[in-house]
Amino acid sequence: MDIRRVTGDNIRFIRQKQNLTQEALAAKARVSLSYLKYVEKGEYAITIVMLEKIAKVLKVAPGLLMEPGAHLRMKGPAQ
Repeated sequence: MDIRRVTGDNIRFIRQKQNLTQEALAAKARVSLSYLKYVEKGEYAITIVMLEKIAKVLKVAPGLLMEPGAHLRMKGPAQ
């Protein structure tokens, strides 16, 4: 299990489920678009501060973004 890949997959899935573009999420979370792209690809290890910012915008608990398979278990609209 690669926590970077898990986190990136969860962020991307929830973002897409909420019909947010990478650009919109990056702007709302006040992170750079390039940083977000690398995080979603699992190429960067996200910091706790950035994880919290992104989780707030996505309206999920930060821990959910790091749970293996969390994006596969989500049903209905993202919370």
